[in-house]
Amino acid sequence: MIVDVQSLSKAYGSVQAVHELSFRVSPGHITGFLGPNGSGKSTTMRLMLGLDHGTGTTLYEGKKLVDHRPVTKVVGSHLDAKFFHPKRTARAHLRMMGSEAGVSRARVDEVLELVGLQGVADKRPGGFSLGMGQRLGLATAILAEPNVLLLDEPANGLDPQSIQWLRDFLTHYAQRGNSVLVSSHLLSEMQLMADHLVVIARGRLIADESMSQFVSRSTKNDVLVRSSDAVRLATELRAQGLGVAAETPEALAVTGAGTDRIGDIAFAAGIAVRELVNRQASLEDAFLELTSESQDFAAGGDPGAMPADGDAR
Repeated sequence: MIVDVQSLSKAYGSVQAVHELSFRVSPGHITGFLGPNGSGKSTTMRLMLGLDHGTGTTLYEGKKLVDHRPVTKVVGSHLDAKFFHPKRTARAHLRMMGSEAGVSRARVDEVLELVGLQGVADKRPGGFSLGMGQRLGLATAILAEPNVLLLDEPANGLDPQSIQWLRDFLTHYAQRGNSVLVSSHLLSEMQLMADHLVVIARGRLIADESMSQFVSRSTKNDVLVRSSDAVRLATELRAQGLGVAAETPEALAVTGAGTDRIGDIAFAAGIAVRELVNRQASLEDAFLELTSESQDFAAGGDPGAMPADGDAR
């Protein structure tokens, strides 16, 4: 199911949280939704679900969400790890949430087992850890087997094994032809999970492209060349219009060409090369470069110093 986000906007007083935001979430893909703290990701998801009032439209296969029935078979969402009644058991919570789509009790039990909560199904989630709350939230989202999943920071509080399970589950879910939009501050995990990215800053779109395209925009994509005659090699490479920066007396970081061309230039000049390797930027590298000027809440100064009031948030 295609999800079309069209010109979403939302203001809180004089603060424009989301501004004319448009993008598409396509079936068969995991779309990573990234942005610095305060960039408007959570507000955008709430607008997409009609939970906040704003302007613009979100269409699910060409129709507004309110025009679909049952809604929970169209989209499943998990925006808050504590979105449940603390004194209602996990099983009772899922039975209640599944009533709109007529979800069977057998499906409830199936999902509890799938997310690893069958052992606490009859316990009240008020005492659940953050990770267990995340599992219950995911169970709620997938309960009616919707065509679309909207997940806001679903990996928070999960241990490494659970994060790997989440990645595998969402990959399989998308491969079945479903649409998945997931936000996360775990950029290394997002690089493994998502194949498309939507990146916003201060409520505005700054990227809507494949993972590979986004990462390729980083200036940290280069070629490492190591040679005992690095000074002469640098001269030869610069003469060919390539960017060259010395990292050590024998190592150069080269941009503007791949390993084949650099090797050919060195060979033609009679310069021995001891190492020649492509270095690819990480998603974190590209993200920090492209959003550095849009960071509203940036750390600075002495990292060991605490704010005067003792609040480190």
